[in-house]
Amino acid sequence: MDEVVITDLASGTGDELLLALSALASPHRLRVLAALGDGRRYVSELARLVGISRPLLRVHLSRLEAAGLVRSSLEVSEDGKAMRYFEVVPFVLRLDLERIGDAVRTLTVKSVGGDDDGKGNG
Repeated sequence: MDEVVITDLASGTGDELLLALSALASPHRLRVLAALGDGRRYVSELARLVGISRPLLRVHLSRLEAAGLVRSSLEVSEDGKAMRYFEVVPFVLRLDLERIGDAVRTLTVKSVGGDDDGKGNG
């Protein structure tokens, strides 16, 4: 049996923490993670479970994958059809003021997802 490695989302750089928090700040992406909690699923099945279109799901999966919260694998079915499966990367997020202070010292990103006020003050 493979050993499960749990990723601590708050243990990386400030940019990595911000990427993870940004990826988690979406109801659709939270639903995707919840649906993947029971195990890996292929895109069409996951789209039906979450109740969104495959193109929109792919956008959300891309964001989750970039943040290291999910991983994918491409497999060929018995009938020769290529199917992309996604699964959750086991993670934990423990966040306190000390960790936020540590993260801030390593930040290089100025804003994420519309936090900028358009005047360079974001």
